[in-house]
Amino acid sequence: MTNEKNNSLVIGLFGFGVVGQGLYQVLQDVQTANATIKSICVKQKEKLRSLPQHLFTFEPDDLLNDKDINLIVELIDDADAAYQIVKRALLNGKSVVSGNKKMLAHHLDELIEIQKDNSVALLYDASACGSIPVIRNLEEYYDNDLLQSITGILNGSSNFILSRIFQDNWSYADALKHAQELGFAESNPTFDVDGYDSMYKLVILALHGFGTLVDPADVFHYGISTISDHDIRYATEKGRKIKLVAQVTKINGRRFSLFVLPKLITPEEYIYNVEDEYNGVIIEGQFYDKQFMFGKGAGAFPTGSAVLSDITAQKHHYRYEYKKLNFFDPPVVTRNINLEVYLRYHDLLDLSHFDFESISEKYAGPDYHYVIGKIKLETLYNLKNLIRKLNVFIAWTGKLDIND
Repeated sequence: MTNEKNNSLVIGLFGFGVVGQGLYQVLQDVQTANATIKSICVKQKEKLRSLPQHLFTFEPDDLLNDKDINLIVELIDDADAAYQIVKRALLNGKSVVSGNKKMLAHHLDELIEIQKDNSVALLYDASACGSIPVIRNLEEYYDNDLLQSITGILNGSSNFILSRIFQDNWSYADALKHAQELGFAESNPTFDVDGYDSMYKLVILALHGFGTLVDPADVFHYGISTISDHDIRYATEKGRKIKLVAQVTKINGRRFSLFVLPKLITPEEYIYNVEDEYNGVIIEGQFYDKQFMFGKGAGAFPTGSAVLSDITAQKHHYRYEYKKLNFFDPPVVTRNINLEVYLRYHDLLDLSHFDFESISEKYAGPDYHYVIGKIKLETLYNLKNLIRKLNVFIAWTGKLDIND
């Protein structure tokens, strides 16, 4: 039920972790938001919290069925629970702000239809790149058919680890441990360091950039968890850094490819100097060349501010129009491209799984071996489950050949 007199928002908040607490503080400091949190639903009953107990509940229905609450803000880690919360809220006629990129990537097609049928809004700018308003920009500024590619460092945790490695000469194990101690990485860091987080964000950006709904299962993603001192030394000797990069590229106007891979970055590239927990996104168009967006991709206040931006947008009845999905002929996904990659290996049996189109460089040493060559993205995709069991590391050199 919207208060028509002052157009105020009454928020039901799910989750009071780092981002939830950041949002609460931001709302206290920004009085012009004209939004108040009425109730907060949390899971852990025994946890001590700094706010009055009457603000908290452990029952989702207390928020979802409260007629005074006209906006649900979902900021929890559990993607399955987030899906149920967001779906029920939209069906109940409540607009939603969400930051759960995994949930969104898997269910956007259904949720888009539900919010349209129920005349409510689903906003999620905070789900990709923290404080960088990349989704809103793709929706509003790049709402044409000129967009050619989106390239970015989309995960602050892995970037922080790689910064310690290349700036401070730390080992991967020490950098990961430090990231965990500072709260940048979870005790189980797989979601971040193996590229899942970046992949889910890339699926969301592909929708707003190109108008195509992509099943996350169709996207090849590979992370940094198997990086070794050999790979770090190779990159350093070549004057490069390794960054975990997500890329979506339009091909011949009819198709596009997308993947997540470590990349050997040259000093000339915009994202070479994106360090620590920062994100950087390069948007390239047919006539406007490259544009670069930079900002913190994680943390209580950067992400909380992004959530506030969605809240403010909803106050003014903003919703995504999905122009490219609704009014364009969206391109389709293809994996029929060649990538030039660096592949470090130790066992010829491991190398034998990779069907290279061509090899331009080989090295065989006493401790490790590597090859540089062209391989189809489709080949890597078909190996995606096996690769993580092999003693190898893969990095993209930046070269891409189109077969379509």
